[in-house]
Amino acid sequence: MSLTTGFQQTLAGETTLSGRGLFLGKDATVRFKPAPVNHGVVLYRTDVEDSGQPVRIPALIQHVTKRARRTALRRGDVAIETCEHCMSALAGLGIDNVAVEVSGPELPAFDGSAQPFVEALMEVGVEGQDQPRRALRVTEPITVEEGDAMIAALPSDQPGMQVIYDLDYGGEGPVPRQVYAMQLQNGAYAEQIAPARTYVLEAEAQALQASGLGSHLTPKDILVIGEGGRPIGENTLRFDDELVRHKVLDLIGDLALVGAPIQGRIVAYRSGHALNHRLARCLQSAMTAQQRASLLTSEGVLDIRRIQKTLPHRYPMLLVDRILEMDGDQRCVGVKNVTINEPFFDGHYPGTPIMPGVLIVEAMAQMSGILLSRKLEHTGKLAVLLSMDKVKLRRPVTPGDQLVIEATAIRVRSRTGHTRCRAFVGEDLAAEAEIKFMLVDADQE
Repeated sequence: MSLTTGFQQTLAGETTLSGRGLFLGKDATVRFKPAPVNHGVVLYRTDVEDSGQPVRIPALIQHVTKRARRTALRRGDVAIETCEHCMSALAGLGIDNVAVEVSGPELPAFDGSAQPFVEALMEVGVEGQDQPRRALRVTEPITVEEGDAMIAALPSDQPGMQVIYDLDYGGEGPVPRQVYAMQLQNGAYAEQIAPARTYVLEAEAQALQASGLGSHLTPKDILVIGEGGRPIGENTLRFDDELVRHKVLDLIGDLALVGAPIQGRIVAYRSGHALNHRLARCLQSAMTAQQRASLLTSEGVLDIRRIQKTLPHRYPMLLVDRILEMDGDQRCVGVKNVTINEPFFDGHYPGTPIMPGVLIVEAMAQMSGILLSRKLEHTGKLAVLLSMDKVKLRRPVTPGDQLVIEATAIRVRSRTGHTRCRAFVGEDLAAEAEIKFMLVDADQE
């Protein structure tokens, strides 16, 4: 279940940093800006445009794209590489809402730690907001394994997230075993975790540079670990156990992609980015299922009478029964109760009733129309379907199902709207699509 843990926070001002990326070695600038409540952490690729606007990538696990040894977020063909240190800094400081503008394909690496981000963010300060923060409480153990690596989320009565990381390369490995435990909410992040730098074993460094990655780096720029867990060259460790502390730093950044603070105990053994991402997906799925279950027992915010005042549709084409949640003009969640009395089941199909996929998409479009109507400047206008993209039907919808539909605004202008929609039956994703609308006057012939 979710729970309230204080109030949301954003930055008190703007701050800008510049540097070279860790893997690609290209110059980049990152600007952090305050954001309103419920905005979340959103990255904007300012050097690449989509319809005249910077490419917007919410810092959520569903936008993670597969990369070796790092976390990258992608939307379409546009990616932002090596986001984990920035995300870790934001989570470590308890910043919920911020716009992160990135000019370049990769966030700056600086010294390979999160400390430069933390120092810049702390310099402008953190500002409280007037909406409660909703955290994810781990209620049942979730374990993800791959080979001899493992990461688990366990219930805990302690506040906030506790992390225990066991870094173990084995008795013959190049690094002696290191174990580190911390509680994220005790204020120790800035001093105990943020300074820990990324590292690479000497053999791994040679392989990476042979593949063209990190060719600009030397042992002065990054911790290259040789025999006995000691850095080669002139570099020295900041902590005796700096390597495991950096693993904790990465883990905090990766789990921040769940989209909410976590109350629970995280236990990791030899876990890396890929395994962290798998746990984040499991946690986000659990959180979403809990939220939908909670909403279905609520009275909702719009009943059918108010829906009919918003949408022009009527029987048999009105496919939204109740609005469960409205998050301003950014997101709404509603429900369509599917019964055997639906007229389309007579012919689709006799003996095997299945809701037509086109009507599931229509229900998502109607949910989007309700969302778009929340924009004051669109009062008196109708959202007319313009195009659909990335439509996927994941599972059949049959009589007795309750279709929970979520619509999120991507971009809304004076004459057009663009939304992303998902429809669920229980915990299963039934359908998804991106839908574009033309906004026309309601009395237009």
